[in-house]
Parts: sequence; structure tokens; C-alpha cells
Amino acid sequence: MIDKILENIDKRIHNNTSVDSSLQTYSHGKVLSVYDGVVISSGLSGCMYGEVVEIKNEEQETLTGIAINLEEDTVGIICLGDYKKVKIGNSTNTTGKIFSVGIGKQVLGRVVDAIGNPIDGKGSIEYSDYAPIEKIAPGVITRKAVTVPLQTGIKAIDSMIAIGRGQRELIIGDRSTGKTQIALDIIANQKKEAERTGNPPVYCIYCAIGQKQSKVAQIVDKLDKMGALEFTVIVNASASDPITMQYIAPYSACSIGEYFRDNNMDALIIYDDLTKHAWSYRQISLILKRPSGREAYPGDIFYLHSRLLERSARLNENYGGGSLTALPIIETQAGDISAYIPTNLISITDGQIFLDKDLFSLGLRPAINTGSSVSRVGGDAQAKAMKQVAGKLKLDMAQYRDLAAFSQFASDLDKTTKDKLNRGARLTEILKQDIFACKSLAHEVLIFYAGINGWLDNIDLNKIAEFEEKFIDFAETTNSDLVKEITTLKDISTLKVKIDDILKKFMESYG
Repeated sequence: MIDKILENIDKRIHNNTSVDSSLQTYSHGKVLSVYDGVVISSGLSGCMYGEVVEIKNEEQETLTGIAINLEEDTVGIICLGDYKKVKIGNSTNTTGKIFSVGIGKQVLGRVVDAIGNPIDGKGSIEYSDYAPIEKIAPGVITRKAVTVPLQTGIKAIDSMIAIGRGQRELIIGDRSTGKTQIALDIIANQKKEAERTGNPPVYCIYCAIGQKQSKVAQIVDKLDKMGALEFTVIVNASASDPITMQYIAPYSACSIGEYFRDNNMDALIIYDDLTKHAWSYRQISLILKRPSGREAYPGDIFYLHSRLLERSARLNENYGGGSLTALPIIETQAGDISAYIPTNLISITDGQIFLDKDLFSLGLRPAINTGSSVSRVGGDAQAKAMKQVAGKLKLDMAQYRDLAAFSQFASDLDKTTKDKLNRGARLTEILKQDIFACKSLAHEVLIFYAGINGWLDNIDLNKIAEFEEKFIDFAETTNSDLVKEITTLKDISTLKVKIDDILKKFMESYG
């Protein structure tokens, strides 16, 4: 009997099916209280965690809720409808189902809310299937090593903080330092990368949590103009939505992304941002009278995000063969990455991209602090050509920063130090990049090769951007085969003579 119960519970969790009628007892209850979308109900003795609960409002309309707090006499339910119409005494009923969200390619190009309803005015969506929003993360046996690069088109990231497909890389920084813009640049580059290589695109899911409606509308408009919206899903739980919707939004978005992962496709999911997600969960937990701990967060706040981010993985061929890459975003206060939620996320993820407000103010865009940023997958997921060119770039830039700080207090510098400062300044200029100015792997390799090997040492700093643009145009015009070879082979060990030759020809015409 116990084995049969466990078997049906497993079905209920993983397949979104009801349990056997011989085992399931549907129960009824009444609303005892309602606070900010959280309903406390009596009865419901047969209710399970995560089960869909029907709530009748005062107009006898049925609202959907999810049971998230089970106590001896009461059940805590997050209401997904207009909770303001729910009154004390309204009836509640269990359904024997786990809450699910619509999945499939039909959702691409659309804007949906946290429960999968379209909110872009383009009509309804006929989903091919449904999946529970909560799933157990893939185990070690089902995973595959992260070795395939996710080309971001951002020079600073591709060269020093390489991201692999299936990785979880945190984007962290103060307010208004360009965190969302980096995510949008990466989304935009996936379309360009698919066009360059002829490979299937990396499907993107952008989950907006607690953002202004106007900001989300601008993001949708930008992606649409770039042609990137056609393979992107926007899941929006805005600041005006109930906290319950903000709480489940990332889990729904993750289930949408898992559809691509489990069907031999590559997907990228961006959570913008998990700071506000933690706030929503704290509010729900305090309403449920769960004991509060550090910064008033409940004790399971770490588990909140770990069970979400662990679902991002690269699977082996026996279990779908696809990948889901996660880029969670966290907002810091005054650059304090040692705060509670940031340290939690740093320990869960495989590295972080740290955006520095001081660098942003100095005009270095993107304002990536390469000293505090790291990828724990690193070179394993980096294109070989980039590794050959920029393998020591991160160390060189760290030495340059130290020398630059020291040289402020030195009156006389030797030639070696001056040369390092000179080259470091030019490499810093190379790392600057305009928004949506995504670069291909070949273009990045060519300009880094020129900078690291001293071809830019005599070029004025304010002309580095002009040099880069003209050099890439020259390479594409006069030797497009070389660019194609770098793109195809992703290896420059046999191409260095050709690259030197084209640089020599360009310098003659440029000078």
C-alpha cells in the first residue's frame, strides 16, 4: 500500500496527473483570513504541498491558488487571481493536481504573465503541453560537462569571463550600472550568432520580476526592433502585480526553458531580478508567520534560489541532450557583494559578472570589474581561438590596474612599466563597447590579437574604436575567407601568419 502511495505521489509531482481515486480524498475548507494575496484556509485535510486549490470569491467565481504552507489545522495558499474579492468564509477545495504552466514553441515571441496567460494583446496561445512549475533538478548522472561556449558578443565577457551552455552566471551590481543591458545584448547576439553559423538559435526566456511595466514594454520593443523577439519569451510579473505572482514567475519561466532543454535544444533564461523575488518570498513568509532570521528573511531563503538555479544544466543525449543556461541578476547596495542575498547567489552560481558603479561613471561601458568577476567554468567553455588569443588577458589587465594605481605616486617610470601601461590602456579601450554592438567570435579574436601583440601601441587612445571598426571592415572586405576560417575552425594556431599579414597590410593603408 505504501509503495502504491509513493508511486502515485511521484506521478503527481512529475507528470501533473491526479492520484488514484482510491488514494485521493478531495477536501473542503473555508477562508479564515486574506493578506496581500495569501489566503489562510481551514479544513483541506487531504491537501498536499504545491497542490492547486480552488477558491470561491464573494461573486462565486473560482480563483486558483497554490498550497505552500501546511499546518495541523490550516493551509496557507497563495492566490493567483484578484485576491481582493476573496472574503472570510468563502469556500476552498483541493483538486488533486499540481500547478502547471503551458510550454512549447508556441510561446516564442509572446509576453505572458506568471501563470502563462498572454498579456501582449496578440490573442490566446495554444500550448502543446503543460509542465509543473516545481521540478526536481537533473541529477549528476543525467548531466553533461559544460564545454560548449555561449557566445555573448560582449568582448569583455567572451575573453575573460567565458560562459558555457548549461552554466549559471550571476550578473551583480548596483542600480543603473547596466545589468539588464548586458542580458539584452546577450539575447540579441543569439540571433546574430545563429545567422553567422547557420546553427539553431539559443532560445531565450526573459523573466521580469517586480519591474515597471514601462521598462518591460521598452525591452519588448527593443528586442522586436532587433528581430530577437521571435525566439524569445517574456515572462512578466511586474511591480503592480501581486507578490504571489512575483514569487512563482521565475519557476514558471524555468519550466518554459526546460521544455527546450529536454528536447535537444539550447535555451537561455534571465531572471531580472532575484532581489525582488527574495523580497516577495519574505513578505509571503512573514504573513504565514514563519520565523524570520537575518534581514527578516526566512531560514529557507537559500533553498528558494538553489532549487530554482539547479534546474539549469546541460543534459547528456540519453536525457534530452539540450541545455538551459541561467543568468540571474542581483542588485547590490553601494557595491556590497557581502550582503545576505548576494552571497547566497554567489555560492549557488558558477561565477559572477560584477558591474562597478565607479567604472560606469568613468565611461567604461560595459562597466565590468574584471578583478571581482569570475567564471568557474572558464576556459573549459571558451572557444579555442579566444583562449589562444586572450588566455592571459585577465592577468594582464589585473597587472595593468595595479601599475596604473602605483604610477600615480611615481615620478619616474622605467620603459618596461611605461610599455605595460601603454598597452593596458589600449586593451581597456578595446573592452569598451556600445549597447547592442555585439561582435562575432572572429571579430573579437582579430581585434584582441592586434591589441595583445602590440599592433595598437602607437595608435592614439581616442582613435582605438575607429581603428577597430576600420580594421574589421578591411578584414571582411579583403580577406573574408580568413574571417570564415576563424568562425569555422575556432582555432588560430595555423592562421597567425595570415592574421599578421592582414594587419601589416592594414597598417600600411591606415597610417
